[in-house]
Amino acid sequence: MIDKASPPPPPPPPPIGRVVATELKPATPHQFHFWTGTETSVGIGAIVKVRGSGKGEEGRVVYGVVTDGFAYSDLATPLHDVVSAEGDPARAADAPTARQEIRYWTAAVLRQTPEEPLQPVPLGQVFVAADADVAQALRMDAFLYSATPTAIPIGLYTSAGREAPVYLDADFLIGPEAAHLNISGVSGLATKTSAVEFLLASIFAHFPPHKGRVAAVCFNVKGPDLCFLDQPGDLSDEDRHRYDRLAVPAQPFERVKLYAPLKADGVNLNTLRTHPDLVGDVEPLTWGLQEVVDYAEVLLNRDDIDAKADAFIDFLRDRVLGRTFDDGFGSTHRVQTFADLDRLFRSIFDGLEIMSGGRSDTWRTHHIATMRKVRNRLLNISTRCKGLVTDDGPASDLPWSEFADRTVYVIDIANVDPLGQDLVFARVVSKLREQLERRELGVDAVVVFVDELNKYAPGDGPETYVKKMLLDISERGRYLGLVLFGAEQFRSQVHRRVVGNAGTQVFGRMDMDELATPGYQVLSPATKSKLATLPIGELMVRHPHFTQPIFVRFPKPPVLRGRDGVERFPPAADVPFDDAVVRQLVRLDRRIRPNQVKDLIADREQDDVRRALAATRRTRPEDALAYFRKVLGSRVVAEAPPAVREHRAVQPLNPISDEPY
Repeated sequence: MIDKASPPPPPPPPPIGRVVATELKPATPHQFHFWTGTETSVGIGAIVKVRGSGKGEEGRVVYGVVTDGFAYSDLATPLHDVVSAEGDPARAADAPTARQEIRYWTAAVLRQTPEEPLQPVPLGQVFVAADADVAQALRMDAFLYSATPTAIPIGLYTSAGREAPVYLDADFLIGPEAAHLNISGVSGLATKTSAVEFLLASIFAHFPPHKGRVAAVCFNVKGPDLCFLDQPGDLSDEDRHRYDRLAVPAQPFERVKLYAPLKADGVNLNTLRTHPDLVGDVEPLTWGLQEVVDYAEVLLNRDDIDAKADAFIDFLRDRVLGRTFDDGFGSTHRVQTFADLDRLFRSIFDGLEIMSGGRSDTWRTHHIATMRKVRNRLLNISTRCKGLVTDDGPASDLPWSEFADRTVYVIDIANVDPLGQDLVFARVVSKLREQLERRELGVDAVVVFVDELNKYAPGDGPETYVKKMLLDISERGRYLGLVLFGAEQFRSQVHRRVVGNAGTQVFGRMDMDELATPGYQVLSPATKSKLATLPIGELMVRHPHFTQPIFVRFPKPPVLRGRDGVERFPPAADVPFDDAVVRQLVRLDRRIRPNQVKDLIADREQDDVRRALAATRRTRPEDALAYFRKVLGSRVVAEAPPAVREHRAVQPLNPISDEPY
């Protein structure tokens, strides 16, 4: 009786070629050559499989990736073809006998099974790799089918007529085995930002539960690139099919928190996401003296601030700020804002002038010239970074210790001057590292996305605070769960230790001049040519489990692109002071009526209104209008720190200056 329940297994696919070895081009343990017919689906980047069939080679399987290709005929020299056509190219097709032609390919070995003993590739038949073969060839089976899988989809291998998911190992992408990702490519055509957006969505969907909670902090440094991650974009049917194959939801990020500094007026947000329908989701980012002084090195000119000034800044930080301090001239101060600091300096200078008649030039072992220089530099910070740094009043900061799982925190600093960008980057990353060291951030791992690494960590130039911080993250961040996703146009111009410590390296479309630099000499000429002509949406990936680079395609991100978002949600013009105050209060409490606020702030000093508004934002009371009315008109005192203020900032491992204090 014939069992019709199970159909017979499909026949094995036919071979597409055969390994060939000559005296000049033998097969080795790391490279082999094979020929195919002229009509073949094999191309550069295709993964193939070789089965051993000779004596003693039964059961051996070798996987390889095609790195170069040639076409041969039986001609010894081109002159023979010219003579046979009597010098007329049109008559070449009328030859009585067609010349023999083959396709000849070079492949680099990805994996051999069994792996020992390591031997040259057998002269066997060559097959196109199926899905299971791709997983074996790229050693993905170790983390894809284990008891605790750690696979993160990055795209689809689509060569040789196949379409197979390609995965990265979370232990080598997020840590602790290795970490960090670097992506390079020309501007606009390499889709670097789109690739990172898709990879973040993939991480959020597939991050292993046993590894804990994960979040992302993205610095938006160019226009509106990352301002609309919570808005859906347009996807084609092909993109949706790819999302299904990769098991990643084709939808925008569910939890996005956006932060942007204020403009110089102190009430309008300095961002392109100011459309009335969306501006309510943007939180102001403002810092005061307490938040900035620990990172004064970023803002001060190292050629002007010497060891004596550094010593005085440390004295202020450790002995004065946040404490009740006696200036020695009969006045007591509690310095918590730049305005308080200015009053302290004025009291000291006046005291020296009055008590000694101008003859004394030293206070608490610090020379008056040093103090005047530090005063000018520190107080100028609030002027140079106006809107981000406030003279007086409470700060509005990220939710330290309350980071949420699978949440993207976007910090929009695209319209901030370079000095302010350095300050934001230095303080945010330092706080992330500090909180992760104490396990107080709220998540176990944080992905930090930084674009334009050519600017922040160049291969040459001075050793800045930001560059040293990036080096520290790339070398030690994986032990803490602090992961750097960096992007740049020219990888050769980024500090070697930053790109060298990236466990995963991704390449979009590359410039030929960049490919001519020494860092790309390990690639074959054909691979370089393909890199120089990659279409949008295709990448070359290097990963610790992959012994050779692999080309993959990723779907278009399911979020609204920056330039499309600006067209769909045009930024609103800056509103008058009273309207901006109304807008921020209404966002806290929808019951508030605009006229109530405008009547309340009429004829009030704008500085008092700003302080009251900042205090209301920080406190978030149930009745925002009542709280705002209560504090308006009186000086808003910043929240008192602990009795003994600790220096909580995590400094770089190496000081910026070798000069001792």
